[in-house]
Amino acid sequence: MSAATAARPSLRRRIGAAALVRNRAALIGLVILIPLLVAALVPGLLTQADPNAQDLTNSLAFPTWEHPLGTDKPGRDVLARVIYGAGPTLLGALIVVLVSGVIGIPLGLIAGFYGGKTDGIITRSMDALLAFPPLLLAILVVSTFGKGLETAALALGVVYVPAMARLVRSVTLVQRSQAWVDAGRALGYSDRRIIFRHILPNLVAAIVVQSTIDLAYAILDIAALSFLGLGQQPPDPDWGSMLADGRSYLLQNAIPALSAGLSIMLAVIAFNLVGDGLRAQLDPRERER
Repeated sequence: MSAATAARPSLRRRIGAAALVRNRAALIGLVILIPLLVAALVPGLLTQADPNAQDLTNSLAFPTWEHPLGTDKPGRDVLARVIYGAGPTLLGALIVVLVSGVIGIPLGLIAGFYGGKTDGIITRSMDALLAFPPLLLAILVVSTFGKGLETAALALGVVYVPAMARLVRSVTLVQRSQAWVDAGRALGYSDRRIIFRHILPNLVAAIVVQSTIDLAYAILDIAALSFLGLGQQPPDPDWGSMLADGRSYLLQNAIPALSAGLSIMLAVIAFNLVGDGLRAQLDPRERER
């Protein structure tokens, strides 16, 4: 049995639901995260109101039974827009992490496994990307290729590649020095088999934790781009654009802006807590404390 195959059952046990529930921080994160995921996937279960329906006679109304969080400037239901805004924000963050993983993981594996000039070229390329402020680079890409949630998410995904690639590279450098890599080569295993069937499974723990934490940062960046008008376009709701719209009317009714800001904060906290819980479960040194 290979080292990668032997590691998989242990990994599944360590990140199982029961293990996470025993971790208090992860449990709190899951409690916050579950309703946010429900709102993102099936918003119709949480509200029957139309998030884009306007009622100019009911502008900036305070909470009532009909509108639990009041209305915004055009008279749209704030609660409905918060619920329906979860989908674009979380979907955009997920795209960011997927793009960074699809590009960054193979680059990190190749750089760490082969070393030498290959490692140098990839590492210097990642350093060049890191030299630019991530959000400014994303703004440049979105401004060049057009506004929209998809463009913003793809741009941020490219910006997040260096962090993922450097993480995978550093862990691969440790893995390639193990005796079982030399044994695989002695048995005639190809580099592709060693990398993807033996080294990559041993990186899953680090990748899962990094991806969870990256989701929290991606939510902030997606919301920032939407706040600047470069992400989700009106009239569709998005937490960042809701925050931008609500800031103009803080003195009249702060609830629309506070609702969007609180949603962003809770989502970031939830993913950070879950990420910390996963790290504690997957790191043997953390579990021994």
